[in-house]
Amino acid sequence: MSSSFERYQKRRLISSYFSVVLSIALVLFLLGILGLLVLNAKKVADLFKEQVTVTIYLKDNAKEIEVKQLEKSLALADYVKSTVYISKEQAAESMKAENGEDFMAFLGFNPLQNNIDVNLKADFVTADKLEELAETALEKGFVEEVRYDKDLVTLMNSRVKKISFWVLLLSAIFTLIAVLLINSSIRLSVYAKRFTIKTMQMVGATKRFIRRPFVWKSIKLGVLGAVIALLGLGFIVFYVDQAFPELNLRQSPVLIGGLFFIIFFLGIIITWISTHFATQRFLNLKTDQLY
Repeated sequence: MSSSFERYQKRRLISSYFSVVLSIALVLFLLGILGLLVLNAKKVADLFKEQVTVTIYLKDNAKEIEVKQLEKSLALADYVKSTVYISKEQAAESMKAENGEDFMAFLGFNPLQNNIDVNLKADFVTADKLEELAETALEKGFVEEVRYDKDLVTLMNSRVKKISFWVLLLSAIFTLIAVLLINSSIRLSVYAKRFTIKTMQMVGATKRFIRRPFVWKSIKLGVLGAVIALLGLGFIVFYVDQAFPELNLRQSPVLIGGLFFIIFFLGIIITWISTHFATQRFLNLKTDQLY
């Protein structure tokens, strides 16, 4: 009979440990996903910003040396990511490929202009900087016009600020929820041993002595849960890097490593704090309050 009861208690204990590890792993995994989102939010925003193209249209009488000098000065500017010179013939071929029709056959001439496409670095994609670039280019006598999507730039910068705010707010809320969930799981596992805690206390064991095995056991569970979460995060990082190579996740080993360390550290520190306070609560209860 006692053997059967012991097996039952052992199964309950294993089930309790399993639920704690699973809870810790799931919560830390989701927290890690949110961390990846926070770390790469700027990269994603920068990626979109750097797709904004400023097109400098050149007059037909522009001299080749003047165009070369303008292109070189733009390429050397610290705010420019890339420049591409597109001749009117190249532009015509591109339009022909896109539309499937040779418009020059109808018109009898090429109405397009030579142009330089300029892409700025993300930090400089602002309305003021783009306007400054346009004004500087228009000072050149051989520049006909400068075009870029002003409304898109304004909208993009506004949305990036809003998204960044909400991501940070959600991160704070989710971190709090993570702590509460892990704490709840730890408290339930300690609750199952409340009578053992009280018995040890009644025979003269100190609070520190009673608390120590519970804390160490929880830390081990926290480490196990963190390792499982990190394995899942590692798979996600690998998959995202393969699917979206432009994010260059593997080129940020310090950031990714720092995030993994924080997740691992959280698995330890949260379980340690939760177990400490959970055991302290039952140590302070009177025997009749355990029921």
